[in-house]
Formats: sequence, C-alpha cells, structure tokens
Amino acid sequence: MNLYLPLIIFGILIIITALLVILELLLGGSKPKTITINGDNQLVVYGDETVLTTLSQNKVFLPSACGGKATCGTCKFRLIDDVPSVKPTEEPFLNQQEIESGVRLSCQQKVKPDMKIVLPPGLLSAKDFETIVEHVEDLTYDIKLVRFKLINPSTIDFKPGQFMQIKVPGIEVVRAYSLASNPSEKEFVEMIIRYVPKGQATTFVHKAVEKGDKITLIGPFGDFYLQEDSNKPIICIAGGSGKAPIRSILYRLKELGMNREVKYFFGARAVRDLYFTEEFIELEKEFPNFKYIPALSEPLKEDNWKGPTGLITEVLDLMVDDLSNHEAYLCGSPGMIDACIKVLNKHNIKEKNVYYDKFS
Repeated sequence: MNLYLPLIIFGILIIITALLVILELLLGGSKPKTITINGDNQLVVYGDETVLTTLSQNKVFLPSACGGKATCGTCKFRLIDDVPSVKPTEEPFLNQQEIESGVRLSCQQKVKPDMKIVLPPGLLSAKDFETIVEHVEDLTYDIKLVRFKLINPSTIDFKPGQFMQIKVPGIEVVRAYSLASNPSEKEFVEMIIRYVPKGQATTFVHKAVEKGDKITLIGPFGDFYLQEDSNKPIICIAGGSGKAPIRSILYRLKELGMNREVKYFFGARAVRDLYFTEEFIELEKEFPNFKYIPALSEPLKEDNWKGPTGLITEVLDLMVDDLSNHEAYLCGSPGMIDACIKVLNKHNIKEKNVYYDKFS
C-alpha cells in the first residue's frame, strides 16, 4: 500500500473545499441579503439556503409537515418581485391563481438579494417551545398519546384544530402533528401520533421517547380550526390519528356548552383500532345533541361488532340527510378526505363550510 495515499487524498479534499469556498464567494453566497416580510419586517441574512431554512434560522417559522421535502405543500409564501417560474416539485401544490399571484413553496426557493415576501400574519406568532415529556401512553398497538409540558415559553395559545412541529433531536428532521388537547389548558399540549414504518419521527416517538425527555416544538400553525362565531350544526369525520384535532375541537365545544348539534363519524378497521371510546360515550351522556358514530371497515369475528360496518364514507352517506346548513370538519389521509367531500357534496353541503386537514 502506498504510504503517501492518505496524504494525497487529504490534499485533494483540501483543494476541493477551497474551490467550493471560492465558488460561494464568486456567487455572492457570503454577502448580506435582505428579506422584507409584509412590507415592514426586515431580516439581514447570509448564505444560499432555502427561504424555509433561512426564515427558521431567524425565528420566523413556516409550517412544513414534511420537513422541507416538497411533499406536503404547507410552506407556501408569496413573492412580490422577481417571481421565478414554478418548479415541477411545486406544481402539485399550487393552483393557477396562486401561481399567477407569486405563491411558491419556501422549501423550493433559495434566498436572493432584496427579497420581498408576504406571509400570513398568524405565522409571525409561531415560536420555539422548549418542553419536557410529561406522559406517554399507548392508545392502540400503533398509536401513542404524548403530553408535552411547556417550559420556555411556559404557556401557549392555540386554536382547536391547529398543529405543531416536533424537532427530532440529533437529526435534521421536523414533523407536524395535530394538537389533541384542550386549548384552555395552556401549560401543556398533547399529540396523538401513529407509528409509520421507516418514518424517522414516528419511530423516534414510538421507540425512543420517554417521560422526562426534553423536546423542542414549533408552532402553532394551521388554518384548520373551529369556527367559534358560527351556530351551524357540525359533522366531524376522522380516521386513525386524525382523532387528534377533532378531540381538541370537542373540548372547546364542551366548554361552550355544546350548543350546536354535532355528529362525529370515526372510521377504523377493527375494534383494536378504536380508542377514547369511553371518553366520547361520556360526552354523549352529558350532551344529548352530540353523537359519536364509530364504524369498522374490516371487523374481526372476535370483535362481535354491533355498530355500523363499512367505509366511513358509506356510513356517512347512509346516516346524513340534507347538509346545506352544516359545517364539516375532516381530518385524515388525502384519499379519505377527498372521498368524504364527494359524499358531503352529494348531500348539498356548501364548499365554504368544509374545513379539513390532510395528513401527508
């Protein structure tokens, strides 16, 4: 073996590194750049990172359920000047009106000098929250409840239905999960997290998280939340861990006296996939205008299931009439949401009264 080979390899790496530094200087990567947000908030930044990463580094947090991989479409922002063409990775998440008005995905756009951007005002209030895991509970074989006690800041204000992001310690992974707790209990938040095989964040939660662990959360985020100024009857539909935001919404409705008729359709495969059943049965006893309707698509023989059977869309179709004066709150997979909307439309619901959160 050539004794000089390690030295030669090391020398080549030094040269490559120097060339990359020179290239960055030539391209202006180390020069200060200005991002103006909503016309008056200015950030002076450096580097050539994406808008999503750069804003996060400067404590301006945009939602990103996929962690910046262009698979969720939640990190939208609007450019005022010098709007680039839409990238193929952005096209599935932008409609024509958004494209024409300069809306892009912040995870797909690099920071440029003198950028002028527009963000929804609510995003500017999102924060880093240092928390400690206070409680971990198995709800089913693949769903856990995790309660995070807030340390700094020590309280939070969020709307029932919104979500926060978990920063997985040790790796550059951020994932979004809906809040399942009562928004009036401001000292902690709860999340319902389903295990996804090979999912880095869910594997961390299900295999590693323990009581006493310190975790950073970011948020709150989301335009999916209870419309408290409405008095319309409500249809709630969820499946799996989609129960999280609906639970938070029901907490709030209970505090308001449940003065609106609410029907909650929850879809699962078998009895082993049901959870919080007793909690919702108790809510039915307390408020006669609330109805919990779990349905199983593939009940097992040993389940001895006496309730509705079939896909949740089939059960919904059979159990509702005219919905022209109703609101609907939906949470689940994109396929489930799309199928539910078709059934709701069949029963005359107004598009503006349908609120949903699609899991990516």
